[in-house]
Amino acid sequence: MVRDLGSFPRPVLAALAAAERLLTRRAGASVVLADPEDLGGSERSVVARARVSRNPFSLPRTLVVKHYLGESDPNLPDPFHHEVASCQLFTALPADARPSPVLIAHDPATRLLILEDLGRSSTLADKLFGPDPVDAQRCLLSWARALGRMQAATAGRENDFGALLRRLGERAWRDPVADDARAALAGVTELLERDLGVRVSAAAMTQAQDTARLLGGTRYRAFSPSDTCPDNNLVTSRGVRFVDFEWGCFRDIALDTAYFRVPFPACEASFALPGGMAESMLEAWRSEIATVWPDLDDPETIERRLLDAQLMWVWLCTWWLLPRIRQRDRPIGDDVTRSPRISTALGHYWRQMAESADAGGLSASAELGRAVADALHERFSDAPSSLPVYPAFRSVA
Repeated sequence: MVRDLGSFPRPVLAALAAAERLLTRRAGASVVLADPEDLGGSERSVVARARVSRNPFSLPRTLVVKHYLGESDPNLPDPFHHEVASCQLFTALPADARPSPVLIAHDPATRLLILEDLGRSSTLADKLFGPDPVDAQRCLLSWARALGRMQAATAGRENDFGALLRRLGERAWRDPVADDARAALAGVTELLERDLGVRVSAAAMTQAQDTARLLGGTRYRAFSPSDTCPDNNLVTSRGVRFVDFEWGCFRDIALDTAYFRVPFPACEASFALPGGMAESMLEAWRSEIATVWPDLDDPETIERRLLDAQLMWVWLCTWWLLPRIRQRDRPIGDDVTRSPRISTALGHYWRQMAESADAGGLSASAELGRAVADALHERFSDAPSSLPVYPAFRSVA
């Protein structure tokens, strides 16, 4: 039994007890966990840290346990399978290229993962909401480099990932936002006209639909965690590490790199970056992927791909967020101190896209972007007209 449990919630205790049984079964000798620490998780899972107090073999001093609750929908991809396959893929990489914790053990029967403990690290969100702008800037650049390293290390490994998923029982896999992206490209036109009175020109519609090629089998595909919100990135002594791969997939690298232009789109913590930060992040990222995709060192090539991805994300975020404020404007997330108003965030997305589209020769999309931003400001005139930068940068903005 797990020792020193105190009054911890039962789901945490159940997760650690299952982890003890799994480790004991694998080791052939009793393994005892103690001093549990609830790390949160989600409505789907429990995540906890524990000390290995009885360790007959060379287990680490502490472990992280993730226990998926309940059964998955048989008609949908299983996030447990995606997380296991993602961790297995990364664990097979060389240590200096590994972007995530090592997978120590897993059990499909109990839907349990046991992972390397990366320590009591801050998250990227902690840094962006902290008091130190220099530290926040350094961590954003580290995140951009880590993204590039992960993409470079996993380029060409899509078949390996597919084989791992098939072994776990998944027959098909794809980007989990792809269906929503296609729905957005088909439905945002009607949404903008109905909710904001903005008509989308045929040229702007064509330019948006052209971005759907990023959802197909391009030659620039690599692993994506899909959910790379700031709180899913740990700032460790070895740089930023990614966690939470429930929706891990392979997709075009521009869809994640566009986060430099649309910072963490539709995440609760989606604020603006200070001037010049996006360009610095792009250079840090490009230094990591240049040997794998040397053609992306050409400014025109990468700029057009990023513009397409930025345009797609703006349409997709509008599809997700605009219906939520049909009756009343509200923050993206529950915490009003750490989340912007939806109308302000969408206005920023569209306005920034308009500037990029102007520079990239997509005049119809630029005109649409300005019209949507103006309509959002007119309808929600009590909301801030511009998206503030992350709190860490406000003292120097």
